[in-house]
Amino acid sequence: MQLSRNISGQNFVVTGAARGIGLAISTLFSNLGARVSGWDIDAGEMRDNSVFADTQVVDVTDEKATIAGFASSLQRLGDIDGIIANAGINGPTKPMWEYSLAEWHAVMDVDLTGVFLSIKASLEHFRIRKRGRIIVISSIAGKEGNPGAVPYGAAKAGVIGLAKGLSRELLPSEITVNCIAPSMAVTELLDGMSDLYIADKKSRIPKGRFCTPEEIAHMAAFIASPACSFTTGQVFDLSGGRATW
Repeated sequence: MQLSRNISGQNFVVTGAARGIGLAISTLFSNLGARVSGWDIDAGEMRDNSVFADTQVVDVTDEKATIAGFASSLQRLGDIDGIIANAGINGPTKPMWEYSLAEWHAVMDVDLTGVFLSIKASLEHFRIRKRGRIIVISSIAGKEGNPGAVPYGAAKAGVIGLAKGLSRELLPSEITVNCIAPSMAVTELLDGMSDLYIADKKSRIPKGRFCTPEEIAHMAAFIASPACSFTTGQVFDLSGGRATW
């Protein structure tokens, strides 16, 4: 049996695709010959970018918007082979006791409920075709927690549990569900964090640096490919040696 890492000719939805990790994934997938429908709450930055075969304005916290978005992506692309649930926010960096309930919900709505709704919108399609790739961008914070970003870590732990449970529900089909758990990555999210917070998180990484969006994109491309057809319910670490389990 010959397995390939080729995703050319396949179609994918990428949420949170306008910038950062989502844009890096979309760019690599496009360069590898896949077609990408990019979702973001503001699609303006994507419309003139040739990386995208299609763009959709989708608020992933809105169930009707995710259902309509997936239907539009499917209509535009003709078929969809996978979805990368990437959209997320960090939330304020401060102790949990300083979080308001509204701030807690803001993080959970995007980082956990948004993943649930985006994936749920795709499931009827994947279950009919009995194959597909569902890739969730989690975080090392979901495995180990991050002081100063407790709601974010809780949400990222939640999506790991979601992926593991869903992967079992979909067996023995050829629909795989896997997570990527990167360390903090070099994206615009760093702009809203204090130097002290950033230094603390970097000090926890044995390799002494943050990962790049491009490294995450290459991991996603492998998981999306036929070469990763037998793996489901797993967490792929990109933590620079921080995670050992």
